[in-house]
Amino acid sequence: MEIALLIISILLIIIVLLQSGKAEGGAQIISGGSSELFKSRKERGSELVISRITLVLGLAFFIICLVAMFM
Repeated sequence: MEIALLIISILLIIIVLLQSGKAEGGAQIISGGSSELFKSRKERGSELVISRITLVLGLAFFIICLVAMFM
């Protein structure tokens, strides 16, 4: 169980680091910046795949943690 958590956590870290910066204007929140900050963006191609892999790995990590807690 611990080995699976270790592998999933390493993969999750790597895949999150591969994601493009969706909050590229995040610093502008404080300074009252851009109107495009909260504009909805469609994910396409590799961004969509990476986003879905992140979701699956996150859910797997969460479920394995819950199962390990109750064992």
